[in-house]
Amino acid sequence: MHLTGIIIGIISFLSIGMFHPIVIKAEYHFSKSCWPAFLIVGIILLAISVMVEHVVLSSALAVIGMSSWWGILELFEQEKRVQKGWFPANPKKKNNKSFN
Repeated sequence: MHLTGIIIGIISFLSIGMFHPIVIKAEYHFSKSCWPAFLIVGIILLAISVMVEHVVLSSALAVIGMSSWWGILELFEQEKRVQKGWFPANPKKKNNKSFN
């Protein structure tokens, strides 16, 4: 019996769950302008995943790297959700349309 697929599925599930609050906090504190950090993290993790020979570890790194890239899109979407009032805006951020 091979559990590799199930393990990778669990890692994918946890990665998505992990990035949801990360994106919300990142947008709240730094706005969508922090997207290059998500890009760099994704590139680094994907590069490392290519070099790792262990299948599960390589897959985990790739899944987390791709989740980081997906987080870029979610940062921009999160900004729209804040503008709609679905999430709280940070009153300390400059150019915050909710508080002008």
